[in-house]
Amino acid sequence: MTSAPVSVPALNTSRSQELFSAAQTLMPGGVSSPVRAFRSVDGDPIVFDRVKGAYAWDVDGNRYIDYIGSWGPAICGHAHPKVIGALRNALGKGTSFGAPCALENQLAEMVIDAVPSVEMVRFVNSGTEACMSVLRLMRAFTGREKLIKFEGCYHGHADMFLVKAGSGVATLGLPDSPGVPRSTTASTLTAPYNDLEAVKRLFAENPGEIAGVILEPVVGNAGFLPPEPGFLEGLREITAENGALLTFDEVMTGFRISYGGAQAKFGITPDLTTLGKVIGGGLPVGAYGGRAEIMAMVAPAGPMYQAGTLSGNPLAMTAGIHTLELLRQSGTYEKLEATTSRLLAGILAAGRDAGLPICGGSISAMFGFFLCDGPVRNFEQAKAADTKRFGKLHRAMLERGVYLAPSAFEAGFTSLAHTDEDIDITLEAFRDCFAAIA
Repeated sequence: MTSAPVSVPALNTSRSQELFSAAQTLMPGGVSSPVRAFRSVDGDPIVFDRVKGAYAWDVDGNRYIDYIGSWGPAICGHAHPKVIGALRNALGKGTSFGAPCALENQLAEMVIDAVPSVEMVRFVNSGTEACMSVLRLMRAFTGREKLIKFEGCYHGHADMFLVKAGSGVATLGLPDSPGVPRSTTASTLTAPYNDLEAVKRLFAENPGEIAGVILEPVVGNAGFLPPEPGFLEGLREITAENGALLTFDEVMTGFRISYGGAQAKFGITPDLTTLGKVIGGGLPVGAYGGRAEIMAMVAPAGPMYQAGTLSGNPLAMTAGIHTLELLRQSGTYEKLEATTSRLLAGILAAGRDAGLPICGGSISAMFGFFLCDGPVRNFEQAKAADTKRFGKLHRAMLERGVYLAPSAFEAGFTSLAHTDEDIDITLEAFRDCFAAIA
């Protein structure tokens, strides 16, 4: 039997509403990235003023326990004093050089030492840019054009990836995107996540034409979807047998589910890897890397062109270096695992106690749940989740000071800054809110 939900004062967001109203006359939809608009949770966005540790404050002075962490980078907590101190020192030397700097070498060595597949790395400015570049590299190295991606996996907003892309596209209920020529996506083949037989069929139907397979090894852009036993191993075997490349998009999972990413966690080494988020410590950054013989194709070492004025800038390199130094300290990932597993177990128990259909999972500092019966193994099954009820849950949690991703199709993130007390408060809020929406 569930207890009656606790009444809480209405959340005052008048300043946020005022700013968002003005923003809609200045920017498309009032935001710089679609999911921030809160449309899938039937509300208006909260406008942030500042962040620190596990918390965010809005412009109305409300404080929230934050489980987005700037969509993943804030794994050590927002505005960590070591990272901020290093950035202050770096600022005194200039914000961008447009020339090589020693910090690039330092962060490159750290990435290469940590990530099993990476023998050489190229820094860029976003996850989208990293994935766009790695696709060009896969095609250049193999001399083939076609690509396999998985339904619900999001690899940035480049044209060739906006095919069954999940995440913001699904959240807004849009077609994969107007403005994307059919010719651009004609070479993009799709399969359900966790379905090896579908991948085998695509290779059989397109012999000698597929450059490679790209996927999120743990999906975070269709909700939290882990790989089933044998799935990643099967992809490694299939691509090797067909002379194709395997790319792990670890923009989200890199340095989050283990220091060496999903590939270290599961013991599967891809040919290429994309990274972002954590390796920038909260500043815009991306990277792609892999076997040296493949990376030798990238200009100026080879003929595949890719460039960027702000790539490897000293601020992003500084933030990344100091974030990784914090993460490689003893006990870091054990702490993250304990925090996240306790949170997820409590969420599932609270939902079930309220009589709601609910399922979910977590790995290290990444988690997610669906308001539906499980298990959920792919994006098609994820779409059965009750998004209307999730919208009510999202608002109710905001009113209790907990900030969740404003979409039923996004993973959540914990950090080293989240305390036992934060988890206690969060789970109490979930119990109240589940009772209110049951």
